Amino acid sequence: MELELDQNVANDAQTAAAGAEPALPRSGADVGLGMIMDIPITLTVEVGQARMSIGRLLALGQGAVVELDRVAGEPLDVLANGTLVARGEVVVVEDKFGIRLTEVVSPTDRAKGVR
Repeated sequence: MELELDQNVANDAQTAAAGAEPALPRSGADVGLGMIMDIPITLTVEVGQARMSIGRLLALGQGAVVELDRVAGEPLDVLANGTLVARGEVVVVEDKFGIRLTEVVSPTDRAKGVR
């Protein structure tokens, strides 16, 4: 892989010397998509949201109930680094919570959410 990158740099330098624009990779596979597969991400499951004033937030105490904007039984959002990637329902796996994906957001819709 390093040799390929070095060769690409040399080719780009020759192209630039000739006065032309350097060629860009045609796809992620050309760059080596495998290089990013070990990058960690944070996966978050969002139950719902609530808006309130700071005063109301500070008045909350143990046992207080905060009403969320989501209806009971509605699928939960699954976010990868803050971007919606799926929806699903809560399950219990041994003694821990998990999520069963019921819908995966299309790559096109995910790309829209990254902006």
